[in-house]
Amino acid sequence: MLTVSDLACVRGDRRLFAGLEFAIEARNWIHLTGENGVGKTSLMRMLVGLAPVEAGEIRWHGTPIRSLGDDYRRAVCYLGHHNALKEELTARENLCVGAAVSGIALGDDAADALLARVGLAGREQLPVRFLSQGQKRRVALARLLWSEAPLWVLDEPFVALDTAAVAWLAATLAAHLAEGGMAIVTSHQEVTIAGNTAQQLRLVRS
Repeated sequence: MLTVSDLACVRGDRRLFAGLEFAIEARNWIHLTGENGVGKTSLMRMLVGLAPVEAGEIRWHGTPIRSLGDDYRRAVCYLGHHNALKEELTARENLCVGAAVSGIALGDDAADALLARVGLAGREQLPVRFLSQGQKRRVALARLLWSEAPLWVLDEPFVALDTAAVAWLAATLAAHLAEGGMAIVTSHQEVTIAGNTAQQLRLVRS
């Protein structure tokens, strides 16, 4: 379980939010919404330990995440608003490098199979700079297929995806939840995940 208690966020001289509280358990997901600039991305980065907490506490199974270090990082798969891909590397190389950083050995054949599952068969050896924005997003999302993390934190994962890719991602999220995972997802669009009702969390300007 991930619990957030009395959380506050300040960027520069502006308080984005304060007193934020919520919890998420296995097989559940949160749909995080709000206008641009209210702190959605800042909150996501705080949840994965990449941004400082002004006040409050984030706990993983009752323990503050700041004291868990690598144990917590292994429990989280974070996909930011940007794809975090190296443009000069191929789609295959990006996938293999990302897995290696997470301590997972992913061979070329396995990487190609994952890329095929996200609709990129035949593009495995193209440098990412030659891919469209939607294809780049698919490369980034392919990380979900090798991730063993129970908590997925996904910032605008549906951006730049076509209808087929949106359906694939929704099905992938549904499978993750069915297997006992949990997810926190930001999106400006309606998100439907079969068999799962989202906990709605909307940030508003302070």
